Amino acid sequence: MAQLYFYYSAMNAGKSTSLLQSSYNYRERGMNTLVMTASIDDRYGKGKVASRIGIESDAQVFSSHDNLIEMITAAHQENHLSCVLVDECQFLSKEQVKQLTYIVDKIDIPVLCYGLRTDFQGELFSGSHYLLAWADKLVELKTICHCGRKANMVVRLDGEGKVMREGEQVAIGGNESYESVCRKHFREFIWD
Repeated sequence: MAQLYFYYSAMNAGKSTSLLQSSYNYRERGMNTLVMTASIDDRYGKGKVASRIGIESDAQVFSSHDNLIEMITAAHQENHLSCVLVDECQFLSKEQVKQLTYIVDKIDIPVLCYGLRTDFQGELFSGSHYLLAWADKLVELKTICHCGRKANMVVRLDGEGKVMREGEQVAIGGNESYESVCRKHFREFIWD
C-alpha cells in the first residue's frame, strides 16, 4: 500500500539530499520516479533539485495553482511511476496536498514530500500544515544549532547578518539569508 510521507526539518538538514538519494534508490532498481519542486524556488535553476553537497536532478516544477493529479497521472501514463518525490513541499496549497492524498489512495503511488515545517516567525507553511495533518508518516530530519542542540526553527537574516523579526512569509534564500537554530535561541531572537 502506498503512503504519503512528510520529511520535515529546519534548513540545512539534508532534505534535498535525502530526496535525491531516495529517487536514486528507486531508479537503481529500474523503477521510474517523478521528482517535483516548487517553481518559486529557482536558487539552482528552474526545474532543479540540488543539494548543498553537490548532487542534483532535473525536476518538474509546480506552482500553487497547478493540478498535481493531472501532472502526476500524465507522467504516470508516460512512464509507469513507482514513486513521486516533492521538494520544497511547504509551498504546496491545501488543495495540492489533498491531491497528493488522491495519488496515494486512488492510484497507489507512494509520495515522499520534503520541506520546512515552519517559517522564520515560527508559523506553519500551508503545505506543511496539511502534510502534518494528513500524511501517513511524519519523519523529522535533524540538524544542529550553533550551540549544539537540535535545530528545529529557522531565523531570517538581513544583508548584515542580523536577525529579522518581520517580513513576508516567503523569501527565497540559502545560508546567506537563513540560519537554523534551536527553540531556545529562536525565542531569544524572535519572541523575547
